[in-house]
Amino acid sequence: MNARSWWLMISVGLGMLLNPLNSSMVAVAIPRLQHVYRLDFTMVSWIIFSFYIASAIANPVMGKASDLFGRKKIFLLGLIVALIASLFAPYSPTFGWLLVCRIVQSIGTSMLLTAGMAIIRTHTQENQATAISVLTVFQSGAAAIGPFIGGMLIYTWDWHAIFAVNVPFVVLSLLLCYWIIPKDESMSTVAQRLTLRQWLDRIDSLGILLFTAGLVSLLIGLLSAKSTVHVSWLHVTAIVAGVVLLGTFIQHERRAAAPFIPLPALARYPAITRVNVNFMLVNVLFYALFFGIPSYLQTVRHLSELHTGILMLTLGLSSLLITPFAGRWVDRSGPRPALRLAAMLMTLGAAWILTWTPTSPLLSVCLGLAAFGIANGLSNVSLQATLFRSSPQALIGVASGLFSTARNLGAILSSLLIGIVLGKQFSFGGFRTLGLILVCFALSLVFTSWKHRESEQVQES
Repeated sequence: MNARSWWLMISVGLGMLLNPLNSSMVAVAIPRLQHVYRLDFTMVSWIIFSFYIASAIANPVMGKASDLFGRKKIFLLGLIVALIASLFAPYSPTFGWLLVCRIVQSIGTSMLLTAGMAIIRTHTQENQATAISVLTVFQSGAAAIGPFIGGMLIYTWDWHAIFAVNVPFVVLSLLLCYWIIPKDESMSTVAQRLTLRQWLDRIDSLGILLFTAGLVSLLIGLLSAKSTVHVSWLHVTAIVAGVVLLGTFIQHERRAAAPFIPLPALARYPAITRVNVNFMLVNVLFYALFFGIPSYLQTVRHLSELHTGILMLTLGLSSLLITPFAGRWVDRSGPRPALRLAAMLMTLGAAWILTWTPTSPLLSVCLGLAAFGIANGLSNVSLQATLFRSSPQALIGVASGLFSTARNLGAILSSLLIGIVLGKQFSFGGFRTLGLILVCFALSLVFTSWKHRESEQVQES
């Protein structure tokens, strides 16, 4: 790759790291936010839910917008939206206002993820797995330093600083990307003539409404029932409403002319569906530990936010260090061997958690984190490479958005799992139960990765 390609990846990567940076920093802030706002663990977990639900909705929408209106325009607009949210969040007077800022922040960073990946896919024609690995370094690096930065900022100042720290990254990326990202091609005649009503139809506003209402209703019903330790008719109504709305959403997507999640297109390209299912499983495992272990370290082991952040560096640094090797490995041998190894490491890491006690050596904790970090780096590169190989050029923006949505759905499911298993207060017994459930998820990932390999061998033969 030439110098311009490297500068392009650096400029885009500085913006794309904002999403994992903010999701990782908040992991060490949960106990602090519980204390500040006097909320239980389940209620504070909405700081996670709000971010990932908004991302799950924004990613495919912004994927379509970038394909239609231009990737550079959407990327620069995403930087401005993220900047506004980061400036206002520290002054949130209530937890509700903080959630609104998190949602706005999520939308802005989702614009950066989908448009940024499409920009690299469009302007990098050679060694794409290597290019992916460079972007993954930015994202894995943000995840690696996020807990440490968050812990250090909270320990030194307060939780407000985890939002203010975004500002220099946004400003630097904005300046670089304005000059370095190639100019978008002229907007198509169709895009120029779109009215607001036509744009709402084009992004499937009804599908978005059904998806959002169904998912939020289901989450409220499940988490409220667990939080109150009593299942009332209101909880049952919310759960049933959520299931019905999500079922209606699926039926609507099959008939929609421009579906929010293009189920007909996914049916034509089953490899994309397999990639997203595997990626969702990976992120259920990864984020369940990502948000669960800091609470274990602070609540059970009584470590400070700073020391928790330092230990959590093991997870992100392991992923960061393996990523360049993963890119070269995938370029040389294809994505399947790396994905297989990642599945086995996640299974071993989940099983290792079951050996922990309230007084286990911190080295044992680091070993478990390292196993998951390496597996995460391998799976990210291999699955993104598979996505690029299986997606037609015309659908790359939508495919990138769906890939990010799979990540967000995995994070949402992991947060839901944590909320249900742990309830109001974090306990070591609940953490052990969480570990046992994660072993089952890891084994299912091993099964799907081997089944995927076998099906590909049949097709190749």
